[in-house]
Amino acid sequence: MKRIFLFVLTNLAVMAVLLITTRVLGLDQFLTAQGLNMTALAGFSLVIGFGGAFISLLISKPMAKFSTRARVINQPQTADEAWIVQTVQKFADKAGIGMPEVAIFDGAPNAFATGAFKNSALVAVSTGLLQNMSKEEVEAVIGHEVAHIANGDMVTMTLIQGVMNTFVVFLSRVIGYFVDRVVLRNQSDSPGVGYFVTTIVLDIVLGVLAAIIVSWFSRQREFRADAGAAELMGRKQPMINALARLGGLVPGQLPKTMQTMGIAGSLGKWFATHPPIQERIAALQRNV
Repeated sequence: MKRIFLFVLTNLAVMAVLLITTRVLGLDQFLTAQGLNMTALAGFSLVIGFGGAFISLLISKPMAKFSTRARVINQPQTADEAWIVQTVQKFADKAGIGMPEVAIFDGAPNAFATGAFKNSALVAVSTGLLQNMSKEEVEAVIGHEVAHIANGDMVTMTLIQGVMNTFVVFLSRVIGYFVDRVVLRNQSDSPGVGYFVTTIVLDIVLGVLAAIIVSWFSRQREFRADAGAAELMGRKQPMINALARLGGLVPGQLPKTMQTMGIAGSLGKWFATHPPIQERIAALQRNV
């Protein structure tokens, strides 16, 4: 597996920091001498699960700029830059969203959209995309990214990831408590090594399973964004042509903190954040 999606890794890292912080501050008081306090654990899981997801969403735009070294076009310096900004503006107006920031980053063919809010998002395209595709194809790719924003995909991904995180934290600790008290028969007032080892292992194992679910949703939203680009352009052929062109190119390697918002290359089936190009083209030909 060449890449691991950005959003999942970012919010899992934030979750890890939150877990360590609550442990250091003694805020994880759901294990008591009387047993496991399920209400306290549920609240703790919600805070950690959704906290990691929402923090990663809130920092997604500055992280994107930093990790890709994207240059925001505040004042177009060339005709191409002016055209990109005008194209984003045209699609944003048509989609009924606020004008996103527009940026260019150096690298092989790729593009992404990110940001916590529909009306203050970021759309970025790579120099490789501009150099290897026709203007109509680049326009279709930009339409695809604007469609992601209009569909609220970043927020929806956050909610799904938050739910997955919450279940991971909750289940790993319930099972860890069972292993510690029932299997290993720890009778002390404090959780034993069985609890800590089990929760660590299950955080990893259940986190991988959660990533598979999140990746599945990410693949579905790509079909919707393709259809959204076709709708914004008023015809499907430019998006089909852009996908076909991308099928013959090697998508640029995005930093892990940006991958689920960009154009993905070939990933393992279960962890692929984007469907195969052929399936996306077939869906456009069939449904749009």
